[in-house]
Amino acid sequence: SSSALALSPGTRLGPYEIVEPIGAGGMGEVYRARDTRLNRSVAVKILPAEFAQNVQLRLRFEREAKTISQLSHPNICTLYDVGDNYLVMELLDGETLADRLARGALPLAEALRVAIQIADALDKAHRQSIIHRDLKPGNIMLTRGGAKLLDFGLARVGNVVLTGAPVDATQQKPITQEGTIVGTFNYMAPEQLEGEEADERTDLFAFGAVLYEMVTGRRAFTGSTRTSLIAAIVSGEPRLLSELQPVAPPSVDKLVARCLAKDPDTRWQCAADLKWELHRIEDEVNHPAAAARRKRSYVAAAIAAAIALLFAALFVAERARRPRPEPPIRFTVSPPSGWIFPVGNNIGPPAFAPDGRKFAVAGIDLSSGKSMLWIRDLAEAEPKLLAGTEGAGFPFWSPDSNALGFFAGGRLNRIDVNGGSLQTLCDVSFPRGGTWSSNGEIIFCPLPSNSLFAVSANGGVPRPLTTLDAKQKETSHRWPSMLPDGRHYLFLVRRPNIGDAIYVGSIDSREKKLLTAASSNAMYVEPGYVLFVRNRTLYARRFDLKTLSFTAAEFPIAHAIQSHGSGFALFSAARNVLVYEGGTLASSLEVIGRDSRLQGTLGEASDYFSVNITSDGQHVVYSLLDPVTGTSDIWLYDRRRRVARRQTFDPASDFY
Repeated sequence: SSSALALSPGTRLGPYEIVEPIGAGGMGEVYRARDTRLNRSVAVKILPAEFAQNVQLRLRFEREAKTISQLSHPNICTLYDVGDNYLVMELLDGETLADRLARGALPLAEALRVAIQIADALDKAHRQSIIHRDLKPGNIMLTRGGAKLLDFGLARVGNVVLTGAPVDATQQKPITQEGTIVGTFNYMAPEQLEGEEADERTDLFAFGAVLYEMVTGRRAFTGSTRTSLIAAIVSGEPRLLSELQPVAPPSVDKLVARCLAKDPDTRWQCAADLKWELHRIEDEVNHPAAAARRKRSYVAAAIAAAIALLFAALFVAERARRPRPEPPIRFTVSPPSGWIFPVGNNIGPPAFAPDGRKFAVAGIDLSSGKSMLWIRDLAEAEPKLLAGTEGAGFPFWSPDSNALGFFAGGRLNRIDVNGGSLQTLCDVSFPRGGTWSSNGEIIFCPLPSNSLFAVSANGGVPRPLTTLDAKQKETSHRWPSMLPDGRHYLFLVRRPNIGDAIYVGSIDSREKKLLTAASSNAMYVEPGYVLFVRNRTLYARRFDLKTLSFTAAEFPIAHAIQSHGSGFALFSAARNVLVYEGGTLASSLEVIGRDSRLQGTLGEASDYFSVNITSDGQHVVYSLLDPVTGTSDIWLYDRRRRVARRQTFDPASDFY
């Protein structure tokens, strides 16, 4: 008991006034409190009295604070403040997953939804080299806004304790000594129980045990004594998940079994891959007929991607205000026969005209391999090929919706969509997006490692518009998109060491303002939203054109948006119409012998590119596109062990 340190209502801890106790965990008691400065309710977590003199536990308490403060994610509990022996966190309204599981298993769809959110939170932590080390139902809170991952008090960053203190030697000893292993036995990986160093895959083992329990209502590993429990984890196998929960498809069994593999090398190697597979299974569960059709035509889908449209009522928040909300209308636009709409390095996203009636998209002729622009008018049944646009990519519209700008043949061009000759505006060797201002200028990025430039829409000499900030280690300003005032624009800033972000700039100065972290281009759309993609989810957020700032929290519109490693996502919108390309384009790595016979396939179908093989033929190195973030990383595949290991972990794309 920690009654010696129990706080009564009205007790003040700095500016925080205790209201009532709301729970207790392994690292301290939790109270509801009021922040007297901001007049908001918060949760205050206090180190228990009997722990106060324990140096090791105090270090763990400090470590929790420093760990959580590095993480900002919608599925991770937010840390507001740190005081003397207490933390101040967001007050969560809900129940722990442990309390929910006490009433039985979750419905499969709900279990998958919670699992995806926790996998996303783990991916965020792991990308910052933070290992949770104590993932369990008691550290997951279910709220109206989704699942929240709690209590990083047992986490470490790499091999270094976050407080800077040396690692306690007792944490490396076998479990035979009482209290020497930190964590919760039922969800601990074999390597943790054996005193070995924990890494990302250790968290994924615990994740598998939690998912197993969510789906079946039973723990994956049990034992009547601590010894029998450890034996079950180290050498036993849980019952097949599908035996306990017949509605669960075999793919869930496979996913959990891979999480619970005894050898870390045979588990999922990163939370991002795990989340991608969970999304696929969720789609399979929610739309079984469509999933079966996609599975039968998997290769065809990779060759000829379609574009999905959602229109009539784009924003959920706006629909909610209407007394009789209209359901959105959705349909797909397939490429014409003999053409594809690819996710190409020089193709770019589709572009909706400002009038909201038509959009342009670059397609590739399969017979010639050349790209051209297609115009799809929503009032017509078929798209039309726009003559004079051979080699075109990255289209963007004039403000009056009558002309298109695009890049082709190392030049910036414009053409009238109602008929007219092609006009070259300036030379551009390797473009990264353009936008057309109502003041008669076009803003564009001429090179992947360059800032933004402006040129007259009638042609001329480009002038520099922005300057890369060396202190922030900016490497590129790209994918500009004009705001309605014709003076300001949104653009993506690539910051490999920090993470990409959306800024707002002005054609009148080189100053810029940070808006939000994102992994794609952004655009403004009426009635007053900025759209952007983060982790393959398309978000909308209220935006004030006068203050050039957000006025409300973001909310999701669509998921599984196709993205490219250069920082653009395949979406566009105008008024109440949205066009986007979703899904994933997968390929396989096949090994062909000198006798021309197929020797087998390496790994699973995914977004591979830039493949090389070592001289001894035993290792394959490649770039792999993360379907969640849209960025790429370097992977190494060991053919002897049949194991792939990720080699790069920074937020930028790594390739070639």
